[in-house]
Amino acid sequence: MTAHPRLSIGLPVYNGEEYLAEALDALLGQTYEDFELVVSDNASTDGTQDICRTYAARDSRIRYIRLTRNIGAAPNHNYVFTECRGELFKWASHDDLYARDLLRRCVDALDERPDVILAHADQAVIDEDGRVKVPYEYTLATASPHAPERFRSMLFEPGGDDFYGVMRADVLRRVKPHDSYHHADRTFVAEIGLHGPFHQVPELLYFRRDHPTRAERANPSKRSRCVNLDPRRAGPLHPTPRLLAEYVRGFVSAIRRAPLSSADRRACYRHLAAWMTSRARPGAGERVEDRAPVDPAGLTVSVDALVAGREGRQS
Repeated sequence: MTAHPRLSIGLPVYNGEEYLAEALDALLGQTYEDFELVVSDNASTDGTQDICRTYAARDSRIRYIRLTRNIGAAPNHNYVFTECRGELFKWASHDDLYARDLLRRCVDALDERPDVILAHADQAVIDEDGRVKVPYEYTLATASPHAPERFRSMLFEPGGDDFYGVMRADVLRRVKPHDSYHHADRTFVAEIGLHGPFHQVPELLYFRRDHPTRAERANPSKRSRCVNLDPRRAGPLHPTPRLLAEYVRGFVSAIRRAPLSSADRRACYRHLAAWMTSRARPGAGERVEDRAPVDPAGLTVSVDALVAGREGRQS
């Protein structure tokens, strides 16, 4: 690892022993190697600590931080970013898989397009055994040079996983940190999108794992999901209506903070009003993995052929 790696990967984790080693292998086996991998362990009570220490001893690019208490998923995501040093940044999930060229293709896209602030790649949802469950076609207009068009698309179109893209760290520092109300990730990414266009690499390089212990599955209600994001959301001071109201206010404040012209700001407010009054059309905002499964038989790509080997890089 170089003294000042260009890319930082932040991996927040809590009790991730089941899939963590696979995710670490996939990240450490990337063809792009100029990165640091900062793992923030949210006081896990399973074997996560042992796995992380074993990998950190084998690869100098890993920096392992163990928190003394569980601060919640959202604060842990924000914290791991503050610990990173690269000019580029990516959040990684402990249970996802990454094709070997994911980082290289995303970094190349950012280098080729100085106006682009975030780059990600096509994805498929996989099950607990790594089998493709839902191939996903990215339809958001986040590549548009016009901020209101990008914003409208992120309101009305089914959401992707741009949260896990490679982004410019200086832009990320200018947006409000990730919050813990219902769908806070959507308002967070929408605010990033108001700062500039995204680029979607047209290659299947990212595999989002769906399994019974995934946070959204293990916490089926809006309240329980928000408490998982931040334990301070528990109790009568944070009823579901408040969590939903904060969701809407999140979009309003994102528009207010973004570096927009007066005309673009008004256009974004109009799109938000239309979204609120019409309610998003069926399917808007749903998670890819929550859709009805499709038959992946026609998918000619092999996950095992794309994802890095299982041994991890020695250094």
